Amino acid sequence: MARYTPSEIEAKWQEAWEKTEAFKALRTADKPKYYVLEMFPYPSGRIHIGHVRNYTMGDVIARYKKANGFNVLHPMGFDAFGMPAENAAMASGGHPKDWTYDNIDDMVAQMKPLGFGLDWSRMFATCDPEYYGRQQALFLDMLEAGLVYRKNAVVNWDPVDMTVLANEQVIDGKGWRSGAEVERRELTQWFFKISDMAEELLDAIDTLDDWPAKVKLMQANWIGKSRGLQFSFSLIDGPEGHDRVEVYTTRPDTLMGASFVGISPDHPLAKQLEKDNADLAAFNAECRKGGTTEEALEKAEKKGFDTGLRVRHPFDTAWELPVYVANFILMDYGTGAIFGCPAHDQRDLDFARKYSLSVVSTYVPEAGEDSFTPPEDGGEAYVPPKTEKVRYVKGFAGDEVQTGNEGVETAIDFCEASGVGQGVTKFRLRDWGLSRQRYWGCPIPVVHCDDCGVVSEKKENLPVELPYDEDGKPIDFSIPGNPLDRHPSWRNTTCPSCGKPALRETDTMDTFVDSSWYFARFTSPDAETPTRMEDAEYWMNVDQYIGGIEHAILHLLYSRFFARAMHITGHLPAKCAEPFNALFTQGMVTHAIYQTKDDKGRPVYHLPEDVDLETKTVKATGESIEIVPSAKMSKSKKNVVDPVNIIAEYGADTARWFVLSDSPPERDVEWTAAGAEAAYKHLSRVWSLSEKIADMVPDTPGQGDEDLLRAMHKTIFEVTQGVESFGFNAAIAKLYAFTNTLAKSTAGQAVKSEAIKALAQLMAPMTPHLAEDIWAMQGGDGLIVNAPWPVADEQFLVEDTVTLPIQVNGKRRGEIEVAKDLPKDEVEKAALSVDAVQRALDGATPKKVIVVPGRIVNVVV
Repeated sequence: MARYTPSEIEAKWQEAWEKTEAFKALRTADKPKYYVLEMFPYPSGRIHIGHVRNYTMGDVIARYKKANGFNVLHPMGFDAFGMPAENAAMASGGHPKDWTYDNIDDMVAQMKPLGFGLDWSRMFATCDPEYYGRQQALFLDMLEAGLVYRKNAVVNWDPVDMTVLANEQVIDGKGWRSGAEVERRELTQWFFKISDMAEELLDAIDTLDDWPAKVKLMQANWIGKSRGLQFSFSLIDGPEGHDRVEVYTTRPDTLMGASFVGISPDHPLAKQLEKDNADLAAFNAECRKGGTTEEALEKAEKKGFDTGLRVRHPFDTAWELPVYVANFILMDYGTGAIFGCPAHDQRDLDFARKYSLSVVSTYVPEAGEDSFTPPEDGGEAYVPPKTEKVRYVKGFAGDEVQTGNEGVETAIDFCEASGVGQGVTKFRLRDWGLSRQRYWGCPIPVVHCDDCGVVSEKKENLPVELPYDEDGKPIDFSIPGNPLDRHPSWRNTTCPSCGKPALRETDTMDTFVDSSWYFARFTSPDAETPTRMEDAEYWMNVDQYIGGIEHAILHLLYSRFFARAMHITGHLPAKCAEPFNALFTQGMVTHAIYQTKDDKGRPVYHLPEDVDLETKTVKATGESIEIVPSAKMSKSKKNVVDPVNIIAEYGADTARWFVLSDSPPERDVEWTAAGAEAAYKHLSRVWSLSEKIADMVPDTPGQGDEDLLRAMHKTIFEVTQGVESFGFNAAIAKLYAFTNTLAKSTAGQAVKSEAIKALAQLMAPMTPHLAEDIWAMQGGDGLIVNAPWPVADEQFLVEDTVTLPIQVNGKRRGEIEVAKDLPKDEVEKAALSVDAVQRALDGATPKKVIVVPGRIVNVVV
């Protein structure tokens, strides 16, 4: 008897798909389109099992939609610029370009054996000049439209790598790669004006019906709309040109509890004062070594410097507040100045206690004051939610009970009526700084001319390509800083406007730019403009986007901004303002960690293949292992699963089946050797079952034809529901059950062949190679990948009978199958006649029998 051999089957059917161009996406008027996209990978050189899960989910949807008559676009590319490639070049003495393209080749070679239904003809990497040249054209159009500008800004500066770091690259105040203390430095940077769209981006979140609620909340919180008061404290004897300190606060209801004013080390007043105060200059310099993120400042020790200056309280000219420079205030947030109300902000309270400043409550709990210790008496800062009612003791409407939100509005109204500031709405969202001082990124296409200033490169000169070497000599990436700064022939150019000598911009773009519009480029990857409008009109929007929750904020927010900017600049239709119709965030694939200890008690990690799980020992040494279950996969902890090895041992379909079957797709799934083995055995069983049916004598009669047909159509209905709702694991559970039904069925050859073909069609999105082989074995027409999705016949979905569980005193004792319309008294008789129920009763007479029609029978003794 033949055996299931994935290595032969999978290669054969992949060749057939490639030969027939089964997944090539072409515009056509006779079909509805469907665009499914997974977040594209970074070319690290190796795919991991998380990639397999992500792309298999997308492939299931793509194949399912194709079977349902859609014209499907399912592309693949690589997010290929960024620091890791430069770091690899520094470590190996190689070149980022070579490292990147070698890794792309390796990853494509690893991905293709998995049988993903991708249109590989559309593949690109963001480091392709054809791609980033179009990105440069986009930048110039956005610059002309006023969506890009240049200004001085305080940034995270790594003094070792000599580059600006994104907030997420600053870890505990240190550069993620160098480990150096990050400094706050003012540089001239390029920015996208995303803040101009803050209100629109926030409001549109409510239209994203098919996005996870948690992602929408994360987006809304990042945009951060707030209502507050903007006003000024008058400065007493301030330096020339500084007569007031402007403040924005979202809690004006606490103004009567103010005890100090704090300003950022980068505030104009702080910069003015440090010119004549060496101690303050040193303090400010020390502050600038910290990170620029709210999170970093929140974790840092709170420090202040008393400037000696004082301001007058707007409602009591005799009330003076000290002015401190504080290390926890960012110039980019609000006005770069705050007033501190220690009673209602723990950070302010810690600061006030450190510097012996006053603490005054403006409100107290509405009730339960007996158990409340006010902060001025040593308690913690009282910071209830704004929706909670409190009793104001120093508010703006007398001694009243209000919610915090009501108190804020009361304070704004009172201040405006008193001529103290005005109520304003602000957003947490700041403009997107895109400048990066590194080589391996998209060059910003402008030049700096002494006569003309900043001049856009002419579009006919695009792409402005990165130089591969330094005039024939390899670029030395071991030297800190940006190699473009010291590349004479690349940096020195002529002005596109006047033709005089000029210098190229040596900053390159943040890699978030590259990934913020790739979805649009996939619609026409060969276009000589960023997009081709007729292709964008046809293929956009992305109908289903799939990716990790780690990209829930910045990537998605920037993509939403770019879609709007591309419409403004004529590269996308208006319907693309929200480019992703539906979003799904998948869970991770985890694996147990196997570890021993060295002679100093430090953990030593072992690869799964080096461990004997039966004896729980290391194969080579016999040492006992400690097992940490369900841990995030990490190369350093060696709990990684190599898909290449899995394919070699079990086949791609086994890997695909397992990552879909063991857990709901939004949750983590743990990869286990036992689970993979079980998946392989099941697929072998399905293949063998098909062979057995194929060997049956044609037209062999059977007794169970109708029962099998009923089970088949019910399975078609349930699996269809599962795939439509991303319930892949639930769909697979139904396929397991139907396989068992088919194996035990007494139906004839014709119905069994029909059933195994339907099973193959239902499995095709998950295990496409096995499905093709079964389809061919059963004489299916053409390739299964081109076959229409089976449709459940409603007449077989109507149930004439129902199975009811029977409980005796709350314990399940059996079940009965009865006609759906059987009267209750007849159901009761049937339930009491079941042997298991009789044994449970043990001769006793039931006190009560409760029949819940269509649900359950409860017997109470």
